[in-house]
Amino acid sequence: MDRPPCKKCLLAEVGQADISAEIDRLKAALPESERASVPEYEKRLSRCRECESLSEGMCIKCGCFVELRAAKAKSCCPDVPARW
Repeated sequence: MDRPPCKKCLLAEVGQADISAEIDRLKAALPESERASVPEYEKRLSRCRECESLSEGMCIKCGCFVELRAAKAKSCCPDVPARW
């Protein structure tokens, strides 16, 4: 059954378990020094969930998986102005 894209959803919330597991693997592979802290990561995802550019776990501004971008300490939001 086709369904419309889930706005404001992250990968785990839209049933993309295979992609979500790969994102989790990539996040775990990041050196600790390159990871955002857990509170910062959660804050970033919270802001992504409020953004109209989030669609099924991807940012339509740049095409990234927001859960991976938010996990990288030196990453920033691609929106203008940046949300985080």
